[in-house]
Amino acid sequence: MYIKEMKQRQEAEEELSQQKKEKESLKQVILMLQNELDWYRYHSNENANALQEANQQKHLLEHHISEYNKVKRELDDAVKEARGMRMEKELTAPCAYGAMNSEFSLLELEQATQVFSSSLNIGRGGFGSVYKGFLRSTTVAIKILNTESLHAQSQFQQEVAILSRVRHPNLVTLIGACPEASALVYEFLPNGSLEDRLNCLDNTLPLTWQVRIRIIREVCSALIFLHKHKPHPVVHGDLKPGNILLDANLLSKVSDFGISHILLESSVTGSDAHFTSQPMGTPAYMDPEFFGTGELTPQSDTYSFGVTILRLLTGRAPLRLIRVVQGALDDDDLHSVLDHSAGEWPLGQAEQLARIGLQCSEISRQKRPDLQRNVWRVIDPMVKEAPAPLSQSFRSMFSESSRAVTTPSYFLCPISQVVMRDPQVAADGFTYEADALRRWLDSGHDTSPVTKKSLSNRDTIPNHALRSAIQEFLRQNKLQDLFAQG
Repeated sequence: MYIKEMKQRQEAEEELSQQKKEKESLKQVILMLQNELDWYRYHSNENANALQEANQQKHLLEHHISEYNKVKRELDDAVKEARGMRMEKELTAPCAYGAMNSEFSLLELEQATQVFSSSLNIGRGGFGSVYKGFLRSTTVAIKILNTESLHAQSQFQQEVAILSRVRHPNLVTLIGACPEASALVYEFLPNGSLEDRLNCLDNTLPLTWQVRIRIIREVCSALIFLHKHKPHPVVHGDLKPGNILLDANLLSKVSDFGISHILLESSVTGSDAHFTSQPMGTPAYMDPEFFGTGELTPQSDTYSFGVTILRLLTGRAPLRLIRVVQGALDDDDLHSVLDHSAGEWPLGQAEQLARIGLQCSEISRQKRPDLQRNVWRVIDPMVKEAPAPLSQSFRSMFSESSRAVTTPSYFLCPISQVVMRDPQVAADGFTYEADALRRWLDSGHDTSPVTKKSLSNRDTIPNHALRSAIQEFLRQNKLQDLFAQG
């Protein structure tokens, strides 16, 4: 019995000892956990303080950045204003007039125009009137600005400032000015505006497609020159066929710089731009983004140039013209919208020009091509490769003599509709001007220009009989010299 009790007591003590050990071990765990909790609490407070301090530093830094940007904007505005004032001073300074060849008196202009006779008036618009005059032994064009216009004086100063500083073969030449009459004196360009010629005003002959491509090249050259002008680029702001004039040889010259602008670098965009809240120009040719932003950039001229290209291609009015040409290209039917009074356009070149015109007239400025890098490299070779058309004087002679001299229709090339120099019989049995037929075939055609049926081959045979008949016809009508010059 005793032994049994001792054994039970021993077991109870062992169990109690084990429980004490477990309790002690549990205390150690609790103490360790408490220490860890205290550590986390301490560092949590430390991190919270650090986070609060970091937020304070962030707000302070943001405040400094805001103050810096404010001061920078004020400085940029001050610099821009100073540059603008300096430029305005340069533009209105007397030296601006001195840069021109002459300053004319009102009396001289009155004598040159027979006191602004209506018989010498060659143009009229919201800007004022243009007169043909004879001044200091030179035939000139005299533009009298409308003094009632709110912008007359600024337009006068702007045009003098720009044209007295820039010279280019495809920019109209400013000969002089008359400040007292707000009048500008230019070289006289006898063939009027491109707009008039596209409309065949006064029964003038249509411009050939070769001349139209050359005009596109010349206007492109003038715009590149203006946009790259140093120290400040120039944006025209109102490019359109009505502001492109033609000299006696149909050389084109961009005119009317009254609303043009010398560009300063924008502190907002970092690019050359002019901002205005008063849109001026011709809506159908104006940059759509300009209406929304009031920002005039070289890309604004690019848009106007694109619409002008499409007008030269089609002869159509500018309204909805972009949509019409795009639709024709999508339907592979560009031929149907081309101006065939210009002759038979080489379809390959016509399509290139149509796509360039559409790219230039993209709604988004970012999508418009760079004139020098992307457009000039296409148009310049195109002009050099195009054969020269018959001289304008030769074509005019036939027009003016049509009542007295009837040109046989079979003397005219079916493609170009001009008298043939080198008539060649093609596989379809019809006779064509050699160059015109070659361009037709080289542009991808394998059909007859007349019958539209497939040609059995590309071979041609000189039509000596027809060539002799044409030469005899020209000789009898005393036109052979003009033909040789053409």
